[in-house]
Amino acid sequence: MAASRFDTPAELVRWMGAVQAQDYLGGLWGIGLRVPGAAEADVEAALAARTIVRTWPMRGTLHFVHAADVRWMLRLLTPRMIARAAGRYRELELDEAAFTRARTILGRALRDGRRLTRGQAYAALDGGGVSPQGQRGIHILSHLSQHRVLCFGPREGRQPTFVLLDEWLPDAADPPREQALAMLAERYFASHGPASVHDFAWWSGLVMRDAQEAIGAARAGAARSTATHRGPAAVLLPPWDEYLVAYKDRAFAGEAVAIGRDPSGVIGVPVVLIDGFLRGTWKRSLATSAARVTLEPWTPVTREERGAVEKAAARYGAFLGRQVEVRWAMSGRQVSRQRGAS
Repeated sequence: MAASRFDTPAELVRWMGAVQAQDYLGGLWGIGLRVPGAAEADVEAALAARTIVRTWPMRGTLHFVHAADVRWMLRLLTPRMIARAAGRYRELELDEAAFTRARTILGRALRDGRRLTRGQAYAALDGGGVSPQGQRGIHILSHLSQHRVLCFGPREGRQPTFVLLDEWLPDAADPPREQALAMLAERYFASHGPASVHDFAWWSGLVMRDAQEAIGAARAGAARSTATHRGPAAVLLPPWDEYLVAYKDRAFAGEAVAIGRDPSGVIGVPVVLIDGFLRGTWKRSLATSAARVTLEPWTPVTREERGAVEKAAARYGAFLGRQVEVRWAMSGRQVSRQRGAS
């Protein structure tokens, strides 16, 4: 599960190809749990340093992507998403003239290194005669990002900001299509394998013909390495984690152990993984200097498994830089334990 060979968030993200990030804080943890010793501040520092970028490269969903991969990935994968969104654009009365006007408005508002929060971007659009009401605003921002005009910048407080892609990443690579297809397949199968062509097509959003072409153009990718360990290994996965969402067939994570729970039905919530199998869910709540992690197993856990899960919770606390209080929700009652953030 943890790719321990990587020392920085940027190295990990480049190896994986992309890390889903529609849940921003969960996406930070999805990177951090795979980089030994990484803290949440380290991942955010990589975003601020422009080594990784948050944008809409595939499946109409936000991902973290390595800075060197942003341009070619958007060019390769977004045309199909844009075409599929045509009906939704018509419903929202967003035509080419509206998108062109929005591009001009935001281009002027953001040039010379300026950043806008989503609210500020909406205000600029509204002031320029392009209404962001309803879902129009977010579709405008995603459309312009898919066209390589915008991307996310660093946060201001808790608010994400938008910047001009050409100013934020002026030197990002843009290789030809065949090379881009090969790189995408190599990254996916090296970091997500073993996987099928159907998994790869689902993850990337490519049509099957293009997915097969990508695999044919790629070098043989190494399968995921599995670290040896004594006793059970546990991980607290964030919602929409690559371990589940990157595959069309997710039965491998839930067979038998989850007593009939469908892995597809829990990909949007935080889940507890023990020895590769889904065993329950978890949630967090934050205080000023502490975090409470409440664990809800679907099946009984052994003493050794409990210890492994609590160790995983302590790792999450270290990532946040907070003391962790672990609570087990079992049979309508909760058992509370304190865990340090080290």
